[in-house]
Amino acid sequence: MNRRMNHEVRLKYRPIGMPKESDFEIAETAVPEPGEGEVLVRNIFLSVDPYMLGRMYERKSYVPPFALGKPLDGGCVGEVVQSGHEKYRTGDYVLGSKGWREYYVSEGSEITKIDTSAVPAETYLGVMGMPGMTAYYGLLHIGQPREGQTVFVSAASGAVGSVVCQIAKIKGCRILGSAGSDEKIRWLTEEAGIDAAINYKKTDDLTAEVGSHCPDGIDIYFDNVGGTHLEAAIEHMNNNGRLVLCGMISQYAGQRSGPRNIFLAVSKRLLLQGFIIRDHQDIRGQFYKDMGRWITEGRIRWKDTVVEGIENAPAAFLGLFSGDNVGKMLVKV
Repeated sequence: MNRRMNHEVRLKYRPIGMPKESDFEIAETAVPEPGEGEVLVRNIFLSVDPYMLGRMYERKSYVPPFALGKPLDGGCVGEVVQSGHEKYRTGDYVLGSKGWREYYVSEGSEITKIDTSAVPAETYLGVMGMPGMTAYYGLLHIGQPREGQTVFVSAASGAVGSVVCQIAKIKGCRILGSAGSDEKIRWLTEEAGIDAAINYKKTDDLTAEVGSHCPDGIDIYFDNVGGTHLEAAIEHMNNNGRLVLCGMISQYAGQRSGPRNIFLAVSKRLLLQGFIIRDHQDIRGQFYKDMGRWITEGRIRWKDTVVEGIENAPAAFLGLFSGDNVGKMLVKV
């Protein structure tokens, strides 16, 4: 690649079912020139997230679909390399949403200066960023954990799930996590310090397996997967349990399968609540305060999976759906 040019990842075709790498293309353009009151940002890390899959299809959603032939958007951290803006200086690190490209121009309102003195810049795409705040809001505001309660988390080793597990532990809960490899199970139990973990790929009966680890039932289920995980959780929920519906990665490509035991939500008086973190930006200040303190105290651990090179962003994105990542999946530009 010619590194003196700007490279960006575009959506070439709308996928049918799960995307393929051929649905993307790498385009080469001139590095944009900032105007008066604007800054030029060079991206350092790009975030790839499961919700982006929904934007690749032409269908109604809470965010508009990606445009064909245009660079994709996504979370990113970068360095200001040229500035005509009074709030930003050359060398500042910023959090933005113009990922999937090497350079972009901003007029300043859609970027946020970040403090990298205590944590690396890329942390603002993980535990200090959207995934961390998603875990924080979903568990604390919807799940409302209390000491001694049991929390079950699907995709527990992912960017959101791993933070949910550890915040629940801070709140004095007992944690069961589900993940898809022995490596992830080891990280959850040995590094994140959760009480028990299931490798769902090694069980023939997930509902029975969950029940064996939760003899006193489940008080809070944090759902990142849907499907059989949601069904297993409902089966073992205690009365007045809370199911935090964050994501359903098993159904993002169009598959639809409702839990067959949803009728139990009535008899068990369950609360099932979905949420989108962009609706709750008012908690950002408190989230930064609490998460910063927990990190300083050594109570939050994390692991990033880093893929090198913007040309490999499509492969990194697809890897989310085959379980290639432990923790946050990042692309280092």
